[in-house]
Parts: sequence; C-alpha cells; structure tokens
Amino acid sequence: MKTVHVQFLGASETVTGSKFYLETENFRFLVDCGMFQGLKKLREENWNALPIDVPKLDMVLLTHGHLDHTGYLPRLFQQGFRGKILGTAPTLAIAEIILKDSAKIHEEEADRANKEHYSKHHPAKPFYTTEEAEKTIQLFERVERDEWISLNDSVKARFRYNGHIIGATFIELDIHDKRWVFSGDVGRRNDALLSPPDRPRWADYLFLESTYGNRLHPEEDIEELLQELIMKILQTQGTLLIPSFAVERLQTLMYILWQLYQKNKIPNIPIYIDSPMGTNVLHVFNQFPEWHKLSKQQLQAMQKRMVLVASYRETWETIDNPRPKVVIAGSGMVTGGRILTYLSQLIDRENTSILLVGFQAEGTRGRQLLEGAHELKFFGKFHPVKASVHHIESLSAHADQADLMHWIDNIRNVPEAVYLVHGEPTAMDTLRVKIETEKGWNVHIPKLYESQKHISE
Repeated sequence: MKTVHVQFLGASETVTGSKFYLETENFRFLVDCGMFQGLKKLREENWNALPIDVPKLDMVLLTHGHLDHTGYLPRLFQQGFRGKILGTAPTLAIAEIILKDSAKIHEEEADRANKEHYSKHHPAKPFYTTEEAEKTIQLFERVERDEWISLNDSVKARFRYNGHIIGATFIELDIHDKRWVFSGDVGRRNDALLSPPDRPRWADYLFLESTYGNRLHPEEDIEELLQELIMKILQTQGTLLIPSFAVERLQTLMYILWQLYQKNKIPNIPIYIDSPMGTNVLHVFNQFPEWHKLSKQQLQAMQKRMVLVASYRETWETIDNPRPKVVIAGSGMVTGGRILTYLSQLIDRENTSILLVGFQAEGTRGRQLLEGAHELKFFGKFHPVKASVHHIESLSAHADQADLMHWIDNIRNVPEAVYLVHGEPTAMDTLRVKIETEKGWNVHIPKLYESQKHISE
C-alpha cells in the first residue's frame, strides 16, 4: 500500500493563503506558501505556526509569485524550513520582488504602529524582516517550463504555462502512478499581455481555483471607461486614483493608457506610476520576453510616457501637484502600500475618483469601497469617503467560469476527485454544481486544515 497525505493549509473556502501540504512515505512538500489577506480572523491565521513538522519539509513548489501564493515563505523559514523552493525563473524573480517589498512594508508598519501607539501589541513586531526574506530567497531554485523533473524517487513534477501573470504555471505531479494537478491561478484566454493558458490532459486528482467560479467577466469597453474617467478628471481638476496589483495589472493598465494616448483618445495628462515594486516588475518583463506579448520597443515607449515615482518624497510632491492627474499605486485591494498615502489626502475630496480594477477579497478596504463604505479606516484613523468609486471587473487576470470550464474540458479522463480551492464559498459552490452537472465529476470543497489520505496499490 502506498499513501499520499494531503492537508489544506490555505485557500480553503477563501481566496487567499494558498498552501497545500503533501506527504508520501519518504517525501514532504508544499505546493505554494501564501499569506492570508482580507478578514481579520484570516489575517490572524498568518501568525500561527503551521500544523506540520516544518523542519522536515523537503521542498516548496510555487505556481506563481503573487503574495497569496508566496508571502508566507519567510515565516516558513522562521519555523525551521531549509529545503528548496522551486519555480520558473520569472516566478522566482517576481517572488523576490514581492517578498522584499512585503518585508519592508511589515517593518514600516510595525515602526509606525509603535510610534503612533495604535497597535494592541507592545511592541508591534513585523510579520517578518527584510533579513528573513533575503535568507528565504537564497533557497530559490529555478525550473524549466514543460520539463519533467524528479523531486525524489517517487515524485515527478512538471510546470506548465498558465497565463495569469508572468511566470505563472499550473503544476502536474506524478505520484505512485497517479497524476495530481494543481491549477494555481488560471489566466484568461484573451489577455492583453499574455498568451492563453496551456491545459492539462489528464488529472486523477485536480485542485482547481474558483475565484470567479460563479461569474462571467462582463463585456466592457475598458478604453472607453478609462477615457470617460480621465475626461471627468480634466473637467473637475481632480485626481484619478487606481489601486493596482504591481504584477501584471499595473503593466496592463500602463499598456492600455499608452494605447489611448497613441490613438489620441486622451490628452497628455500626467500619469504617475507610484509602485516601486511595479517598476521592478517591468524589469522582469524586459528580462523574460518569451513569457509575454510585448516587444522591447513597446515596453520602452510605455515607460517613457509615464512618470515613475521613485521616492516617498516624490509621492508627496505628486499629491501636492494641483494639476489633473492619474495615479496608479499599490496595493490592488487597498490593503497597504502607497495608495493609502494618496487616499489619506484625497479620499475626502469630491473631485477624486477611485477606480478598482480587479478582484476585491472579503474584508479588504477595496471590498468596502466597492460596497459603498462611507468611511475607511487606515493608519489608525477613519477617513470619510467623498470620492466617487468605480470598478472595472473585466481587467481581472483570473479565468472566469467559462474560462475555467474550458480549461478542464481538455482533461480526457474522469478524475477520482476534484477539490475546489482559492474562492469564496458562493463562487465555489456555484462552480461545484456546474462541474457536477456538466461533467458528472466528484467535486469536494475542503475546509481549512482538512486532511485527506489517498491510498494506491
């Protein structure tokens, strides 16, 4: 008898915190190692040690570099992990940027909380430090796309192109003559910067994301919506604030705004990119041209058209500039980053517009804005919301329900089990019903920390 023990350590009945633990007779590893975001009860889970023997972990496999798939890695290091961390070259480049940026933010927030005394912890401590992030990055080891590699004598792995963000993959594992497929985050078939995702052909056990499992992305004219908002800002002498994820979303927005200018659909309004992490991600695009559609010339032209804000001093100069302007700044769900500095000064002005451009997880400030909050709390204070709030859902880098169904349509067998992960309960249940009805497959929605044992002859 051969067994595979699986435990769901994150992204179970929630979108964030992707972590899946697998254990065979002689091998222990994680697929992804992300932070929880959003609801306070979930964020508090980040501070708990994992219910596994971390020092005995052999390896972590990364589907892609986003914080909710990599952000817990330095905490893993704190708990004694010293194994390898595997991912594609651009995934590891993105993860390095994100972990260093995240550590810096954690240190700054702890420092601010201690100075302004708004934390109940005395003293407030960073979730992890820059030093811990750097030591974690030293464990990174790159893998080639589409090549089977032996992790040990009973486990093989292959990383396959998945759209979503640069470097993103789904991971196929062959364990005891069974195929295990971890979807990671599936990209869209019609993405401005990326090619359509590859699709698995066989899956005995499928772990499928379900972020948009209950929705279809609307058919929106994104250029027209952005054009209208920019013309409004020009008329009111205001500011358009766009909270954005630094990876992919920011580059997509830059591309669309540059295209609008090229087509003479918007005037030469100042466009500020205030995301040091996003600027670093542009270097990753330059470094790995085979992973995206943009040419070197397009990347250079885009950057030339925008103002890349480098320092915190320049952030305040941008805020104080009375001219109409567009500002794109992290973070995408308004959970932290420089967007909070802009909001602290501009959210109470009626000539400010806020454009949300992606999924807003439950419990985030972005979700509160989307749901019409009249005030927002950050930096220990409540700020009245007088700005108008807008949303473009179709810029999401996630597959919608139709894309997800298309992705699994390529699977030639009937999986023994399908586990829906990385989604909120309503989205998961809707997708469960869809798959069970159309495919007749056995679909399960695991609880957080649930364990499963699979036995093969």
